[in-house]
Amino acid sequence: MKLSTKGRYAVMAMTDLAGQTAAAGGKAVSLAEIAGRQQISLSYLEQLFSRLKRRGLVASIRGPGGGYRLAKPARETTVAEVVHAVDEPLHATRCAIKEKGCMKGGARCATHDLWAMMGEQIETYLASVSLEDVAQGRLGVRAEAA
Repeated sequence: MKLSTKGRYAVMAMTDLAGQTAAAGGKAVSLAEIAGRQQISLSYLEQLFSRLKRRGLVASIRGPGGGYRLAKPARETTVAEVVHAVDEPLHATRCAIKEKGCMKGGARCATHDLWAMMGEQIETYLASVSLEDVAQGRLGVRAEAA
């Protein structure tokens, strides 16, 4: 499975937004600030945040002091939601999601179930991790507790 730049950058930006929003007491954060801190193109972030806004994960604030805020608390927003919001699939098989199999005639390859189950595990893990977990560096603690 390969997570594209789109998915990785969306998670990076949303984690930054979660951390900055918490530090600033809920104040909106500009995309230019996020772009500078995360070294992501501003125009690329604008495209990603357009998708994130359409999916209800962020809210935009206009005018002086404007920018973006999380639409719900960081502890309630999962990494999987962010990845899906930018239309990033989380499957590991070589066949498309709606196809029955990846070989001619719709047959499944010998390793199809292996990759499908791995994709499900990744999906389950990312759905269990909140932006707050990532922003506060709690992933190592979570791994040690398991």
